[in-house]
Amino acid sequence: MHLTWTSRLAAGTATAALALTLAAPASLAGGTGPVDAPAPEPVGDTATDGSRDGAAPADFGPKNVIFLIGDGMGFNQVDTASLYEHGVSYHQVDVEPGAGDVTRQPGRATQIYQHFPVGVAAATYQHGAGYDPAVEWGSFRGPMQNRPDSAATATALATGVRTYNAAIGVDPDRKPVRNLTERAQELGKASGVVTSVPFTHATPASFVAHNEHRNNYHSIAREMLWEHEINVVMGGGHPWYDGNAQRRDEPTYQYLAEAEWNALSGGETQFELVETPEEFAALATATDTPAHVFGMPQVAATLQYDRSGPDRAADGTPVAGAEPFTAPKNTGVPRLDEMASAALNILDNASEEGMFLMVEGGAIDWASHANELNRQIEEQISFNRTIETVVDWVERESNWAETLVVVTADHETGYLTSTDADPGWKPIQGEKGKLPRATWHTGGHTNALVPVYAKGVGATRIEQYARHEDPVRGAYLENIDIAETVFDYWGRP
Repeated sequence: MHLTWTSRLAAGTATAALALTLAAPASLAGGTGPVDAPAPEPVGDTATDGSRDGAAPADFGPKNVIFLIGDGMGFNQVDTASLYEHGVSYHQVDVEPGAGDVTRQPGRATQIYQHFPVGVAAATYQHGAGYDPAVEWGSFRGPMQNRPDSAATATALATGVRTYNAAIGVDPDRKPVRNLTERAQELGKASGVVTSVPFTHATPASFVAHNEHRNNYHSIAREMLWEHEINVVMGGGHPWYDGNAQRRDEPTYQYLAEAEWNALSGGETQFELVETPEEFAALATATDTPAHVFGMPQVAATLQYDRSGPDRAADGTPVAGAEPFTAPKNTGVPRLDEMASAALNILDNASEEGMFLMVEGGAIDWASHANELNRQIEEQISFNRTIETVVDWVERESNWAETLVVVTADHETGYLTSTDADPGWKPIQGEKGKLPRATWHTGGHTNALVPVYAKGVGATRIEQYARHEDPVRGAYLENIDIAETVFDYWGRP
């Protein structure tokens, strides 16, 4: 038995059939696809990674590489923010699992990255798991299987090596693997990580540190502070401030130990510590910047997500139907785009050889875990503005012939769908300035494909890695291939 999927385009346009026959899971009898459209091969964990150790740097390719990672950002997280801001979506579909029909909702690209020349999808599964379109789209519960976490997926994006859930920069045998900030340093390039959540959380940590478990915040912080030549680390985790950016009576050392905070704040590390919006803004335009900067905004964990407000009950639970931006924003805290601007200028000044920078919109994931649609939209919009800031920097200070920009996610969080989904998938609807008609199906992650957008030198190489075909999302690659693209150019000793 096999599932044949067809695609009906928007009314008034040409009708086309994808004619894709999915490779059926083991529980179904086998079937073969038509000759002109072979069955897509399920992506499985046939190897830890596809790297070619010992490869020397190429004499061409990107001088600068900038990854922008929306933690938990699936296709629907992008669209709920677009619906709220612009009243239009881009990725919505109507899918009936039993019949295999795919109808694409009329839409329009509203985000700058949706106009990038390369737009594909990525599989995000962890070591020992896989992605099979027949399973994912064969039933509504399909994406709830083989769920990865941010540590495994961020390690894949940072190193090109697939690993187990909770791993930070180590392979399945718990051995450290080289990441892109380290490779940049080996080539004389500047490097940095920026996030809207704690700097020791899984995504930024995986691009710098090596640890067998993501929850070892203190040892991760110690490694990031003392054991690498990274130029920029920026993120939350300030021990002296709470989620409302108010100073505490006593510090809370959750994300770094007291000894590391005392060393950092006392000027005993290689980093110059910055904390205020004014300091971040000054670094974004200065012609002479420190070679190593640690940016820790005066807020506990997240820049804005954790703030209190009328969209939450007294116990912190979300108020149903609350609109985005109901809660007054934290003051005295920089925006993610302002932090990214500062990081870009610091790195640009630090080396003439180029840079690697990772910027994470981390609280998209936090809001999606909590099933807070209004705050997920806030965080997605903030991430969108940050991408615009990066694109502006490329076109003002660099160019697309020397810089590669990649926008993607580590995984999808919350299983965000329309309110009338299940057993099939229906388009999320909404109007500009209003909360979209969407709902959640888990407080955890899913195994769904995530978007990948790329522009600049090397973007076509990413597209070439998209050798697999999904009946709904189209061409997709494995997340390890994104890092592998950079290693193709920069080498892997």
